[in-house]
Amino acid sequence: MIKSILLTGVGGQGILFAAGVIASAAEAAGFNVTTNEIHGMAQRGGSVTAQVRYGDGTFAPLAVSGSIDVIAALEHIEAIRWAHCLKPDGLAVVAKTSVVPVTVTTGACSYPEDVEQRLHAVFPRLVYLDCAALALELGNVRLANTILTGALSAGLPEIAEDHWRAGLLARVKKGFEEANTTAFLKGRSLCSAT
Repeated sequence: MIKSILLTGVGGQGILFAAGVIASAAEAAGFNVTTNEIHGMAQRGGSVTAQVRYGDGTFAPLAVSGSIDVIAALEHIEAIRWAHCLKPDGLAVVAKTSVVPVTVTTGACSYPEDVEQRLHAVFPRLVYLDCAALALELGNVRLANTILTGALSAGLPEIAEDHWRAGLLARVKKGFEEANTTAFLKGRSLCSAT
């Protein structure tokens, strides 16, 4: 068994943190793990992607297009951009977040108004969460990525919850353990992995 996860969003949303949590959780569960990240213009709000692959005989960090088991996106248009990578029966966990690019603010392009309909059209197994609003309820909008990570964890049952907690705590800065654990468990409770 090899599992492939693609995380996507824009710079500053915590994609690389989420990838680190998944990798640490998979390692804690005893799997071989490989990772890859691309964050080009991330500091200017550009696209960020990371892949985590784990399982027996996992050597390459990149999966073939159409073979990804789970796509997790902290920006919903970025989810659509990478939809072609997901298996036909794959799970998409997507945050209801719009990060408007410069091309839209300058008038060169327009931001789609029918994002939710487009998501449902390309992802038969979709978990669509307002991670930012949920994070604000917990007192810190920066917990949105942890909520998303908790939600996607429900779609990867071969990693036990105690391994997820170990992976999370291995990546969280000292003093933020309780808030992140609460956020993770909140996300996990909201995803039945459809």
